[in-house]
Amino acid sequence: MRLHVLIPAALLGLAPLACGGSDPEPNNPSQMQNQYGASNQYPPGQYPPGQYGQPTQPGQYGQPTQPGQYPPPATTTPTPAPTTPTATGTSTGQATPIAPAAVSAATPILTAMAASEVQGMQPEGGAFAGQFQDGQTLEQPFNIQPGKCYSVIGVGLGVQELNLQIVAQPAPMLPPVVLSQDNTTGPNATLGGKGSCFKNPLPVGGPAKAIMTVKGSGLAVAQIYVK
Repeated sequence: MRLHVLIPAALLGLAPLACGGSDPEPNNPSQMQNQYGASNQYPPGQYPPGQYGQPTQPGQYGQPTQPGQYPPPATTTPTPAPTTPTATGTSTGQATPIAPAAVSAATPILTAMAASEVQGMQPEGGAFAGQFQDGQTLEQPFNIQPGKCYSVIGVGLGVQELNLQIVAQPAPMLPPVVLSQDNTTGPNATLGGKGSCFKNPLPVGGPAKAIMTVKGSGLAVAQIYVK
């Protein structure tokens, strides 16, 4: 009775071996290639295009388009730096100093203004004059004396606006201090006219300067007065 049970079980164990007889030989490359759909038209080591990471077109993935050649590297056109436009005919900085005699046409105007605005005052040094472009300045150094009163008169030729200031320099490391400035408009200016001159409130003097600044272009001359 036990023998009849073992025989069918043994037959069932041989069934998988009989079915496996159609497998390809493990060392037959042609059978393995045909099994996976590959043909024998490519030499050993080469594969159909697009398989196993091979490029589908020349020149891709850094491959040469022709023997010994590679695609040229991409170039980038540099972007020009932005520029800031400047107004034509305008500038800043120092005007070109000229001799007051070169502004002789302004002398009668300057004399008339002095008689009207700074009566009883005396010139402090000589006049100073310059050739101006728009926004330029011209400085005249002088010393402020204790207890003295100062005015400045200026005349412009061809300029649109002339401005006057008296500026003190307390110390080399400190910024300049504006002590007084004109409140007039136009090509002619008066600082401290008609008895309203700037008086030094300190018991000591110090270095200062009168400054002309213009709008427009042309000539200008100025004179400092003191009493």
